[in-house]
Amino acid sequence: MPHDHDHSHEPRDFGTAFAAATVLNLALVLAQVIYGVSANSIALLADAGHNAGDAFGLMLAWIAHTLGRRRPTERHTFGYRSASKLAALANALMLMIATGATALESIRRLLQPGEVEGGTVAVVAAVAVMVNGLSAWLLMKGRKGDLNVHSAFAHLVTDAGVSAGVVVAGVVVVLTGWTAIDPIMSLAISAVIVWGTWGILGEALRLSMDAVPEDIDPADVRAYLAGLSGVESVHDLHIWAMSTTENALTCHLVMPRGHPGDAFLSSVSRELNHRFAIPHATLQIEVADAGACELEPEHVV
Repeated sequence: MPHDHDHSHEPRDFGTAFAAATVLNLALVLAQVIYGVSANSIALLADAGHNAGDAFGLMLAWIAHTLGRRRPTERHTFGYRSASKLAALANALMLMIATGATALESIRRLLQPGEVEGGTVAVVAAVAVMVNGLSAWLLMKGRKGDLNVHSAFAHLVTDAGVSAGVVVAGVVVVLTGWTAIDPIMSLAISAVIVWGTWGILGEALRLSMDAVPEDIDPADVRAYLAGLSGVESVHDLHIWAMSTTENALTCHLVMPRGHPGDAFLSSVSRELNHRFAIPHATLQIEVADAGACELEPEHVV
């Protein structure tokens, strides 16, 4: 099935957006830690830990984004585009680890409750909602075309929602004096983070293992290639992500002698980019009567 994609080979420049979002989040983390300690709020500290992970993740994403724009070298012939896959994976893993630590502390606080300054919690968390919302807006344009940017954007949107939950906890403490809402909200925050991060973690892991990107159906690609005029069979088909924005393909096409040649290959390459967002296609033509290819069996890589 055809897809609509952005076919630019160069990743768009979100360096300034990453820089601004990183500075905003680092300032927010500092404020949340200071006021979280003074207010004795585990929910506010949990949100600070979450934001700290995101700030570090933003720095990783920023570095990966910058590396991805560097030119290839003799040793790194694909450039440094794969750094974006590693950054997305590291970002998701760090967030999961930080969330687990926060959940354990929340359980401990439930068993040993303490006083919480609800007013301070609500005000600082409200500021966090605005900061995370602004940071997410800065990266919003890149969320659909780049898993690296999408990972950072998703975390910031989640942060805004999480901080809104902390505001609620602070208000409840002020109105009712029920301090148990603080660690309860922290556990709810942890659950939301895991739910929002799990899919990104899985996709980043798959891309790091050179799996076919989720938005490409390999059966559709194979059917397209097999249906080309003159193609008798298709084998040794591999599709993988060079980065979080660019896909590649290699394939052997079995054709009779006298195939169309370079014009045919150029046309197929353009169509693979147009239909499936695969701009880097390498096609090998094999003559049908030349004997079986050693790479033809599906289990051979």
